[in-house]
Amino acid sequence: EAIITINRPIPRQDLEQIVPYASAREIVLNGPPDVVAYECACRATAGNPCDGPTQVCMVVGKPFTDFVLEHNPDQARRLTTAEAVQLLEDEHARGHMHAAYFKDVMADRFYAICNCCPCCCAGIESMQQAGVPMVISSGYVAQVDDDLCIACEACADVCPFDAITMGDVAIIDWEACMGCGVCEGQCTQEALALVRDARKGDPLVVGDLIPPDGE
Repeated sequence: EAIITINRPIPRQDLEQIVPYASAREIVLNGPPDVVAYECACRATAGNPCDGPTQVCMVVGKPFTDFVLEHNPDQARRLTTAEAVQLLEDEHARGHMHAAYFKDVMADRFYAICNCCPCCCAGIESMQQAGVPMVISSGYVAQVDDDLCIACEACADVCPFDAITMGDVAIIDWEACMGCGVCEGQCTQEALALVRDARKGDPLVVGDLIPPDGE
């Protein structure tokens, strides 16, 4: 065996993309009606230190839903659209991040939404501790309204990427911010909002994920 060096960048093709809550909700409301929730492997591995629900990963659309139910009947359940939306809303309220997964073998087809808890998620840990690029930005960045911010530090406490520090008001680290919207959802003063930033890449277009036949 030999180590081969390739003197050119090799782009990752299997990165998941962060999606703000509103986009995740739109996927569920307008996507295929088949949705299955199953046990989060990260929370199980971490021992679920936050003591929250564990059946929060979501597979959307056939044949993925049928596969999960066939191979994990005791750890998965079908959701109605209303139940799926409620699951997303509850996870958003808990300060958890949504991310979309894709399958290269299915022509880059979207197939799942992960609701990531910062204290359990192996992907977030890999990014924070080892600099491994596990997800790409949502295409947005958090912006602070200085007139509304009361420097309560709630946003800094929940940011999965440690992108917020506190001065007289919250300060966003542009490089670190991935546009997940967790801070926005936890701010009681409505002082934070996600704004489009072309330098952060392209946001996921929900309409592009949904085949015309809904399959």
